[in-house]
Amino acid sequence: MKVLAINGSARKDGNTSILIHYVLGELRKQGIDTETLTLAGKKIHGCRACYKCFENKDNRCSMNDDLLNECLGKMIEADGMILGSPTYFTDVSPEMKALIDRAGFVARANGDLFKHKPGAAVIAVRRAGSIHAFDTINHFFLITQMVVPGSCYWNMGIGGREKGDVEKDEEGIRTMKVLGENMGWLLKKIRD
Repeated sequence: MKVLAINGSARKDGNTSILIHYVLGELRKQGIDTETLTLAGKKIHGCRACYKCFENKDNRCSMNDDLLNECLGKMIEADGMILGSPTYFTDVSPEMKALIDRAGFVARANGDLFKHKPGAAVIAVRRAGSIHAFDTINHFFLITQMVVPGSCYWNMGIGGREKGDVEKDEEGIRTMKVLGENMGWLLKKIRD
């Protein structure tokens, strides 16, 4: 089994990355392989509503000028996924929004490619707005017929603007660890 984590932060190795790594650490303890893709510094743009994915039905976006098809291929292969984002003005990063819009279209156009896969959102926040970002990712999971595992609190970690500030949020770290435990349990139950 394998879980793919996609970090939608524009900052490499920042607070979103730290939170994701706590979740992945728990999955690895259960013998589950993990892989992380980061969108930082990479080109990914929004959907152009060309609907070619509904015509072509080849599990790909017709636009090949950015990272989306690479991400999409890994999302299709994975048994589960984690999508992480910082909170930008009460929502996900523009990179994450582009990913979920286009991946969602392609998935639906090709027979619901993510159906029954576990998916978990991980949100980093400085102060407020995290629930809306959390909901944005969970709405993607639900509309694509994925299964969302819970944790002991909403999947967010609170930190300042500096990299590593989220390490001070003990409850956030515990939430990520419980999320990893629960996602591993769910993956095994689905497999059995």
